Amino acid sequence: MELLVLLTLLAIGGYMIKSREQGRRIALLGSYLGKYQIEKLMESLTDGYLRALSEVDPERQAQIWHMLDAAELTLCEQFNRFVAEFSLVDEAQTRVSRLALAIPWVDRLLPDGTFDLRQALRIHAEGIDQAAQNSRHLTQKSKAFTLSAELFLMQHTCHWFCRSKTVASARMLMRHKTPYAQLLESVSPETRQAYDALVGR
Repeated sequence: MELLVLLTLLAIGGYMIKSREQGRRIALLGSYLGKYQIEKLMESLTDGYLRALSEVDPERQAQIWHMLDAAELTLCEQFNRFVAEFSLVDEAQTRVSRLALAIPWVDRLLPDGTFDLRQALRIHAEGIDQAAQNSRHLTQKSKAFTLSAELFLMQHTCHWFCRSKTVASARMLMRHKTPYAQLLESVSPETRQAYDALVGR
């Protein structure tokens, strides 16, 4: 009976510590992201891509793609500014556990089992920039597909930092009907290689 009480108290204590730690991470990331309209721009772009792809009139479709080019540039500018600002955060606050589940203090207890969010965001910034500039000379449809994947992977990383890899993957599946493994296959080869090297599979 005493063992059961002890285990219950440990479980409650662990949950409280985990919740406090996640709250700190959410507040930290939100304090930087809140200055920008990155999420709103992402939604506008994904909606715009769907509208362009469903448009049957070539002239109207071309107008939509042209309008989306401007939105992509704005998003890139804002995201690069965010990444530059966030890069000044102390490393002790930006470590992310590679474990699937959130465990309190794992970044201090197992530092080798973590990665630096600042590095991940730099990888995302480069991938988003390259996709927006269409450096691989893709069709508009393929460019939109790749850029969407780059943005969704970045969103996954942010959720991973705030909660856990498992929660981030579940949210991605629920919101965008896209498994984490599919996201990694859909981004550019450069992003995939750099991201794999940083976080592992």
